[in-house]
Amino acid sequence: MKTTALALIMGISLVAVPLAAQMPKTPPGTSDVRRITAGTYSVDPGHSQVTFTVNHLGFSTYRGMFGSLTGSMTLDPKAPAKAKVSIDIPMSGITTTVEKLDEHLKAADFFDAAKYPTAHFESTSVRVMGKTAKISGNLTIKGVTKPVVLDAAFVGAGTMMGKRTIGFDATTTIKRSDFGVSYGIPLVPDAVPLQISVAFEKPEA
Repeated sequence: MKTTALALIMGISLVAVPLAAQMPKTPPGTSDVRRITAGTYSVDPGHSQVTFTVNHLGFSTYRGMFGSLTGSMTLDPKAPAKAKVSIDIPMSGITTTVEKLDEHLKAADFFDAAKYPTAHFESTSVRVMGKTAKISGNLTIKGVTKPVVLDAAFVGAGTMMGKRTIGFDATTTIKRSDFGVSYGIPLVPDAVPLQISVAFEKPEA
């Protein structure tokens, strides 16, 4: 038994050492805007998410999340106002800490994910101010499209595992009733703050 355990530990160590040697000594991304390169980037779904916050019946602040985002961004640091962003959010991926609530949020009372599986954001204009930007665009939820403005901030850029990567955070607040998601109002507020974190990547040239 001891021999088997020792062999297992040694095997794990032999795998872990080369992996550790490949890890960068410092974070590959930095907030230096000079590291941004022009091109068309794809959303990194494993490192992008949209979270929402609501007040629950006046007792607590409750949060949920959408993950597995897809989409693209095209930008040129020499002409930032011409940037374009397109994001798809799978509604079936909504998650909280309660499985029954997740299922209810996917149902017709809320997002009706079976009928409307994807929410979509498409930018219409970008106004850059240093490391921040106002991104205006159209948000579609449950087949309803409304204009929104994202307050975005540059997080970092760099190269990781052969890919140029850029990250941004953004915030906005929407009225869910505008999109036909009115269940529970006013016990649960109509206005819902959104926090958005998206990483974009493209192959290193």
